[in-house]
Amino acid sequence: MPRLDRKRWCRTTTWATALTVAIGALLVCDRTSEAPPALTRALIVAVVAGPSTWYPGAHGRPAGFDADLVARYAESRGLTVQFVEANDASSVLRSVASGEAHVAVGGLYAPPRAPSDDAPLLWTQATFAVEPVVIYNVEARKPRSFKDLAHTEVAHTAGLDAVIAAHDEVNWRDASNLSHHALIAQVSDGDVDYAVVPAADAFAMRNMLPDYDIAFAADHRRDLAWAVAPQRRALLEDLDRFLAAAREERLIGRLASLYFEPPGQVERIDAAAFRDRVRTDLPRFRALFEQAQAVSSIEWRLVAAIAYQESQWDANATSETGVRGFMQITEETASHLGVSDRLDPAAATLAAARYVAALKAKLPARIKEPDRTWLALAAFNIGAGHLEDARVLAQRQKLNPDLWSDVRQALPLLALPEHYELAKNGYARGGMPVVFVDRVRAFHDILLRQAPPRRLETLLVAADR
Repeated sequence: MPRLDRKRWCRTTTWATALTVAIGALLVCDRTSEAPPALTRALIVAVVAGPSTWYPGAHGRPAGFDADLVARYAESRGLTVQFVEANDASSVLRSVASGEAHVAVGGLYAPPRAPSDDAPLLWTQATFAVEPVVIYNVEARKPRSFKDLAHTEVAHTAGLDAVIAAHDEVNWRDASNLSHHALIAQVSDGDVDYAVVPAADAFAMRNMLPDYDIAFAADHRRDLAWAVAPQRRALLEDLDRFLAAAREERLIGRLASLYFEPPGQVERIDAAAFRDRVRTDLPRFRALFEQAQAVSSIEWRLVAAIAYQESQWDANATSETGVRGFMQITEETASHLGVSDRLDPAAATLAAARYVAALKAKLPARIKEPDRTWLALAAFNIGAGHLEDARVLAQRQKLNPDLWSDVRQALPLLALPEHYELAKNGYARGGMPVVFVDRVRAFHDILLRQAPPRRLETLLVAADR
């Protein structure tokens, strides 16, 4: 539930940076580089949609590991980006080989060995390494290893030749015409019993598709990379320079933490109930959540996720501590927010959205997205004073007080005497905001994939995003 800082609440709600767009803290400081001569303005990127690499994010803009990394490259070179979505890896590679696109991205496995000079494509250095895993339909028998899958059909996408060659006891089914997302959906639906997909995608979809699970690792970690046509060697060299700088500046590690290692998971029974409520109840409240976005700039699906975590969209909900209402606002907070009736969903929602925006505005300007939003949500739950105590404690622990991933480690320590006795605002149940933020993020993630944005927006991403 939201707590109000003891200091005067600032009503400033200026907020113009979208969650999945401005990861400014991650900017690679290679702004002296220029785009290769062949790229005068736009970078055309062929992409395979994937639950951890590229998908429609908040405000209709693409999000994901590859989406954000490409955007950072384009920004550093003064380019715009046009994403062209394809259904599978083979299609994006063909579009690059034919010259229709400049670069192919989207969870693509790099070839196991260096290509020859006459290879149809050139590959960048690795962007990251992910582990392929075997997934199974929950109605099927859970295998413990490939021995349990002898003479059993297992579907796979492109780039797994080594795994296939090492396990000829398996009846491999080529599903390279499918994206990882589509293949996971087939397993969940029962059309396929077993498949091999990247672990990051398998984890990312667990709350969206309930009827599959992860069995075991299919191979060691495999490098992901981007592909360009042989005639674009200058672009390849420039991409490699950017990726080397991105690794040195810890951009790649931050994005991997954000998209490949999501903190916390909503239990599947909760996720299933949430998906049902999205179908049955969200239409009644969607206009209200969109109105909250209009007055606060907090993306409406994030507002919806906060409301669901607080009350499961029940205006009469009552917490264990007796706090009531759609947004579980305390009487003190309601008074400061000008809410006379906490049981009025409209009043509570609009006030809560403005409050989150105000908490974001009060954070130091150097804190960038998405950390700015996650820290504001923690303050919404526990109070800005306790959040500041946690940030001070994080710094004392030699962690970064401006990163949510570091502050979330410090927050639970505020319940320990050796730490809260030194804190300005004293004892706090610091584990609560960690759970709160993790669950809101999980519900928001589901909404990003199940509920369309407020309005259709182009996928042409400006360089000044």
